[in-house]
Amino acid sequence: MASSTQQKTPHRSRSSRHSSTSTRPNKTEIRINVYDLLPPGKLSNTLWHLGSPLLHTGLVITSLNREYAFGGHTIPSQTGVYYIQPGREDPTIVTFRLSYLCGTSHLPHRDLHAIIAEISKGFLGPSYNLLTNNCNHFTSALCEALTGERAPAWMNRAAGIGVCVPCFVPRGWMGVEEEEAEEGEEERRDLVGKIKKKNGEEVVGLRDKVLGGKELAVARRKEEGRVVRDEDGRVLPESETTPLLGMVR
Repeated sequence: MASSTQQKTPHRSRSSRHSSTSTRPNKTEIRINVYDLLPPGKLSNTLWHLGSPLLHTGLVITSLNREYAFGGHTIPSQTGVYYIQPGREDPTIVTFRLSYLCGTSHLPHRDLHAIIAEISKGFLGPSYNLLTNNCNHFTSALCEALTGERAPAWMNRAAGIGVCVPCFVPRGWMGVEEEEAEEGEEERRDLVGKIKKKNGEEVVGLRDKVLGGKELAVARRKEEGRVVRDEDGRVLPESETTPLLGMVR
């Protein structure tokens, strides 16, 4: 009589399979969002095509739905790193140019936050310098920590030129000729009108809405008249200052 005994293969339970899947590292894209600091016009387009535009960058971690950037402020011993929703930098102060894919990461969120916190310790708000320690230096450092590759050199070429040829970058950094500024003003006017409320209420820009709305606007008004400068005394444009909310803690 044939034996009825059969060797059974181990059966993995549904909960076991679910646990194995849920602990698998997430794949996330690491991207750099690139913004032009100059208003739209001949000057910004010329510098862009020459490969030496004045740029602001933020590093996007898609699985966190955050874009991290570095700016200056006057609070001692406090990081200047902050985050916003990806691509939501205020278009009234910068012009979006492109999003550059740097690589991918399989780190869990816990490890991503730990790396961000560690890198942020080296980028304090009062140490911001438009030429030697700016938002692009931070973007490159965080990009390297997450992917092993630094940001493309062209993203910070203007600062490198400014170190070698200081007259290339004016003390105020944003020393755009008046006619160039006027050329870009009309192009932005409609966009500004759509983003900002002008009905007698507080005027709150898109960047403020993302980072805290009226609460942030009130905090900014309390510091009205305060000019943020970098280490060498240059006045920082708004895009290069750290929002009061959204700072990495």
